[in-house]
Amino acid sequence: MIMEIEIRHLRLVSAVADHGSLTRAGDALHVTQSALSHQLRDIESRLGAALFLRVGKRLVLTPAGERLLASARDVLEQLDRTESEIRKMAQNRAGVIRLSTECYTCYHWLPPLLAKYRPSFPHVDVQIDVAATHRPLERMLAGKLDLAIVSSPVRDRRLVVQPLFDDELVVIASPLHRFARQTHVKLAEIRDETLFVYPPREESLVLQNVLLPAGAAPARVEEVQLTEAITELVRADLGIAILAPWAVRPLVERGALAARPLTARGLQRRWSAVMPKDLATVDYLRAFVDLMTRNAPGQSLRSAATGSRRVARRAGT
Repeated sequence: MIMEIEIRHLRLVSAVADHGSLTRAGDALHVTQSALSHQLRDIESRLGAALFLRVGKRLVLTPAGERLLASARDVLEQLDRTESEIRKMAQNRAGVIRLSTECYTCYHWLPPLLAKYRPSFPHVDVQIDVAATHRPLERMLAGKLDLAIVSSPVRDRRLVVQPLFDDELVVIASPLHRFARQTHVKLAEIRDETLFVYPPREESLVLQNVLLPAGAAPARVEEVQLTEAITELVRADLGIAILAPWAVRPLVERGALAARPLTARGLQRRWSAVMPKDLATVDYLRAFVDLMTRNAPGQSLRSAATGSRRVARRAGT
């Protein structure tokens, strides 16, 4: 059904009801009496009902007009309030950024980033939507997200993509594990291992896009929600994981975990910030994306792996 009533009609009805004549209502709205008369005939024609009756020199509301006026008051009040709030947001550089990532490990470097962002944009509320982690782009296209951090290809013209950083996934193992004594891990070697992944396993990009197509399905796959729980299980030598090195850097640097490349060439990823096209020029959103670029957690895999081997040698493993 096509909406027949426009905002200008609501303002007309409200003004005429307040002033009792088209001339005075036109003065209040800065519209000529003839233009206002034309608009009144237009809306009455669209609705198929008279909104005013002339009683002497005054225009008096009909029952239909009274009903429309009640709605007009509510709508116009809400619009005025919304307009005022938006103007305040613009003046104070205020707003909301609904953010999600495509991988749980990315949430590790967001808190320090928020601490750097808030002094410049104290009126911007950054809301992290963890529930959207598995389908961030779908949520964005549904209008539920403003910013997503993803490593998957983005080919939708409604979205703007800005590269953030490159990183490399590594095999994380206990220093006692055989992988700790190798320069890298071959895909075929994963077949004998228990692999810890974030749930659901059907959406694990490494498992679905790398290991299974190469015929390197792990002997066992266990789903673990938290990175901290995964690292504790790996430290206990109960299995391995494939994670970004920056997500476990402190544990690798002190020798609690070993990090090794997956294959001799390694497994690289490119992370990007994705946002709806109509939000791509919003200043506080652009500032957040620029801050992410300057504080990207990506690190050379070789330096992470070299660091873990150096610590391991000092520990005598």
